[in-house]
Order: sequence, then C-alpha cells, then structure tokens
Amino acid sequence: MKTTSVLLFLTLLLTAAGEIRQAETVCLSAEEKKLYDLMMAYRKSKGLDAIPLSAKLTQVAHVHAKDLAENHDPTQQVCNLHSWSKKGGWTSCCYTADHKQAACMWNKPREIAGYESNGYEISYYFSAGADAAGGLEGWKQSNGHNQMIINEGIWKKIKWNAIGIGFYREYGVVWFGDLKDETPIEVCK
Repeated sequence: MKTTSVLLFLTLLLTAAGEIRQAETVCLSAEEKKLYDLMMAYRKSKGLDAIPLSAKLTQVAHVHAKDLAENHDPTQQVCNLHSWSKKGGWTSCCYTADHKQAACMWNKPREIAGYESNGYEISYYFSAGADAAGGLEGWKQSNGHNQMIINEGIWKKIKWNAIGIGFYREYGVVWFGDLKDETPIEVCK
C-alpha cells in the first residue's frame, strides 16, 4: 500500500470511528503537488505570493474528496460538492446554491483537523478522474472559483496563509484559510 493510501486509510478509519484528529504525517500525492505548483505559478503570474501548504487543510481535503467519491451523487442537483455525507464523524450538511449551509462547510477544518479558523473550499468533479491541470483550468473558467484563487472580488482583502489539496478518484478539492499552519507536510514517497 502506498504511503498516501496508508495515511488516508488511517485518517478515514479514525473518521469512521468518530474520532477525527490530526494524522501524524500528512503528505501530498504527486498530482496534488502538481496542482499546488500550477496554482502558485498562476498566482505568481497575477503578481500574488505563494500560499503556504497546510497539513491540516490537506487532511480536510483528503477526507472530503473521499467522502464525495464514496457518497455524493453527481447527477443530483440539490446538494453541491461542498456538501458532507452522514457517513463520517462530522456534521453532515447539504450545501445548496443559496449558501444557507455555508457555515457547515466553513467549519469543517475546525471539526476535522483542529484548524482554528474558517476554511473555504473549491471543488471539482470529472468522471474520467480528477487531475491537476483539468481542475485548475475548470476553476479558472468559473468566476467565483477563480476569484478565490487569485484574491479578487469578495476575497480581495483576505490574505491566504494556508492551502490544502486533496484528490480522490473523480474529485479534487482545495481548501483556503487565513490562519497559518506550521504542521509539517511533504510529498508522499
């Protein structure tokens, strides 16, 4: 079993038992690192600083990507990709287009990884399998997602001090936060 699979399995095993806590080591897969590098190059092209990687937000991204892959029905239109199933040790929610459940999503980094600030997510689904280049291109084409990545619109005054990335099968998610996270993170071997 690859290191990333073992870490994700241990995190999800704890999640299933209702004991979500920070994993000892969180790492990025090669594809997750590729997305990080592409996003930071894109930000640099806009005159923006790189966002430091966050182990805690990456843990949340890993858990959510797996929850989406195993429990989200991409054909239904009510609960979007920011929704969380009832099949884990977290508060479930159906995130709808009217944003009435936004706080449920914003609170997931606290609930899952002990990140003591709100987190903001962009997510992506591709039936043939999520990948770095496809995810970034899709987000760049979506005004709201693009604004989050490059701090425009409602995100203009926020300084992102943490970012977490997770891919699982058809799903890719990225979490942004304004609180620094000094927890070590590395690329999986």
